[in-house]
Amino acid sequence: MSQLMIVSMLVFFGLTVPIAVSIGLGAMAGVSAANLPSLVVAQQLYAALDKYPLVAIPFFILAGNLMEAGGISERMVEFAKGLVGGVQGGLAMACVLTCMIFAAVAGSSVATTFAVGAILIPAMVRHGYPAPFAASLQATAAELGVIIPPSIPMILFAVSTDTSTGELFIAGVVPGILIAGALMAYVWLYARRNGLGLKDGEGRLALWPAFKRAWLALLMPAIILGGIYGGIFTPTEASVVAVVYAVVVGMLIYRRISFSTLSATLHRSVVSTATIMFIIANAGVFGFLLNRAGVPDALGQWLAQVFSDKVSFLLGVNAALFVIGMFIETSASIVVLAPLLLPVAVAFGIDPVHFGIIMVINLALGMITPPFGVNLFAAGSIARVPLERLIRPLLPFVGTVVACLLLITYVPQLSLALRDLVYR
Repeated sequence: MSQLMIVSMLVFFGLTVPIAVSIGLGAMAGVSAANLPSLVVAQQLYAALDKYPLVAIPFFILAGNLMEAGGISERMVEFAKGLVGGVQGGLAMACVLTCMIFAAVAGSSVATTFAVGAILIPAMVRHGYPAPFAASLQATAAELGVIIPPSIPMILFAVSTDTSTGELFIAGVVPGILIAGALMAYVWLYARRNGLGLKDGEGRLALWPAFKRAWLALLMPAIILGGIYGGIFTPTEASVVAVVYAVVVGMLIYRRISFSTLSATLHRSVVSTATIMFIIANAGVFGFLLNRAGVPDALGQWLAQVFSDKVSFLLGVNAALFVIGMFIETSASIVVLAPLLLPVAVAFGIDPVHFGIIMVINLALGMITPPFGVNLFAAGSIARVPLERLIRPLLPFVGTVVACLLLITYVPQLSLALRDLVYR
């Protein structure tokens, strides 16, 4: 049964059937092969979505869209330019810094790509940066949207494996800052080596005026993260706070959101939410059938035979997840694979929270790697650059993130030290 399910799913992938539908059809094949009543499908579809932490997903998506529509992301860009824009390569560095700040509320890399890229990609091109470089940088920096908390993939991992969402969130802070710092160092060196960004300081506000314009926007991530880690509200409740704050600031203070704009933003958020929830529901049926067939236990035994120690297991998992992320959407990969791989990781003595961070970063790389890198397509559409022209400038960015990933993988305290300080 399990072989039929997996083969069917891969065949549908190859036929370019949408991911959620492919997973669902593979699950239906498994139900038919196991002679189970069709009612099981409906039950498991409901059970997959009947989880309180999932409530955070639509609200964080809506908060990110409201930040873009309400001018909050624009003021974050101005502040980042005021902070680092005065040095050579500062505009490219401001792209990474803005994505890191924006990610502290949005939780989505695609939302970050559109919200920040719509402002900074044209600005970088005007300042002489090659359009493929600008688009590749934006796509890679937006990956921080799923590493810096709050993060929708982290919520999915937590729900799929019964891991603490709060612990995952705080464990992502240092890895996210590490990756952002490495990307900023690379673009600074790139700009100096190629003579770019010599006039990046033109047209930017000084730091204090930029801060005065952006302080309400910058207060938003401080309230959300401070509230979560201060025990004032849960990560799920924080998503609602983020929406309320974005509406109040965008409509009443910045006056950038009208009722017609709000309607369009709600519509866009509903479509994005429905896509993710449809994947989760179908993956829930798929995972139920795999568990029923004993696949997790069999996989655990096989991996224990193939890998003799934690070091080799982590290397093998990193390689496998990197390849999987290139072809399968992040949400679907987490919901299907996390329950299968985590028990094996725990058997090797790996902390579940640490493994969650490794998995999220790995699969986030799939958002910037062909053939299905959604961030690449989004950034390319903004820059009007075809995908094939993005590959060459993208490679150093991928290499930078991979180097950080290996450091995070084999130095677990980068993820766990802050978690242990707060929760233990």
